Amino acid sequence: MTQLSVAIVGGLHADARRAAVETLLAGVPGSVALHHDLTTAIDGPDAKVVRTVRDAAGLISTGETPLVNDCACCALREDLVPELERLADAGLTRLAVVELWDSVEPKAMAEVVAASGLRLTSVITAVDPALLLPYLGNGDDLAERGLAAATTDQRTVADTFARQLEYAPVLAVLDSEEADDEDRALLAQLHPTAQRVPIGSWARVERGAGQYPSAAPPRGATSHDAPAPDNAPHPQRRSPALLAAAFAGFDVDAAAAAQHPASALLPTDADEHGVTTLVWHRHRPFHPERLYAALEDLCCAAARSRGRFWLAERPDTLLYWDAAGGALCVESVGPWLASLPDAAWDMVPPVRRAAAALDWHPEHGDRCQHLVFTSPGLDRDGLEQLLESCLLTDAEYAAGRDAWERLPRPFDTFLEV
Repeated sequence: MTQLSVAIVGGLHADARRAAVETLLAGVPGSVALHHDLTTAIDGPDAKVVRTVRDAAGLISTGETPLVNDCACCALREDLVPELERLADAGLTRLAVVELWDSVEPKAMAEVVAASGLRLTSVITAVDPALLLPYLGNGDDLAERGLAAATTDQRTVADTFARQLEYAPVLAVLDSEEADDEDRALLAQLHPTAQRVPIGSWARVERGAGQYPSAAPPRGATSHDAPAPDNAPHPQRRSPALLAAAFAGFDVDAAAAAQHPASALLPTDADEHGVTTLVWHRHRPFHPERLYAALEDLCCAAARSRGRFWLAERPDTLLYWDAAGGALCVESVGPWLASLPDAAWDMVPPVRRAAAALDWHPEHGDRCQHLVFTSPGLDRDGLEQLLESCLLTDAEYAAGRDAWERLPRPFDTFLEV
């Protein structure tokens, strides 16, 4: 009996995603791809999620499942695991490739698969490097593009794409003629620890040729399913690196820790082909009003910025900075370790303690500013000056914690306090 491995392939770049899936199906005998089409997620409670299962030769089966709580992603979770368990019990499938629909984020699906006891061996995000900057700069709501996964989905294209990109340890990178050195440098700096695997282009085919119907494009756009000309490019049929990555193994706990604001594996300083990454690290709190006044300039300064930060009037609260597409998300993610009693440290994951140790200050503990900005054409000097101007002055700093806590609290509007 064959032991089933599960590889998740996702990403908003549909052609790159399909090329990665086709390469895996062609290269792994006994593999199948499962895909849930969430196109009708916003069409009301009677909408259905369409499931397809196929192999390298073509379509094997189709099915439908109703929305769960008006949420297509919830329906996907309810339907995916039983299908994978059915394949595992049959013992005939070596690799199940879960091709996520456009805006589905891999973290939630990886945790669902792992929690079920199935053998999750890889999470891959497929990327067209020529589309990196357009997607990171796209502040449109997913609903505006026909890509929402629920009627209540308020995510944007930019922040969804950023999370898809940064979660996966493997990036399947489309060999795009439109991509240049700047695009490739941007990809390398956004996720420097990822394994980047090149893949060939995807051949558009007629539905009657045995392929599954693709997810519908944004409403009003042209379908990707137009018949291909005879000389259409075909995907790279062999990619040893991608095939190996599909079976390499995946640790959901380690992946979550690498994304958690308190212990995130953030990019390092870099400058190549016109793309710059600035890592800004300080052990002094921000003045809340000055930082709030600078938010628009800071959000527009880079294609992508993220990290953790410290506001003077919230000395015990670790805050998360997450900006893409000109929009900023600020969240409280719990206390700084320095604010916890010693007895509580035993309940903190080791990776969190290790991250705190790297930032430890004799007076402030792990409280710090650790923000990373990545963009082509980044004004490094101007950005550093703006950030420095938002810190407490020497006089404000010397006034001490009691005075800091009496400062105005404009970030209450972000944190819904």
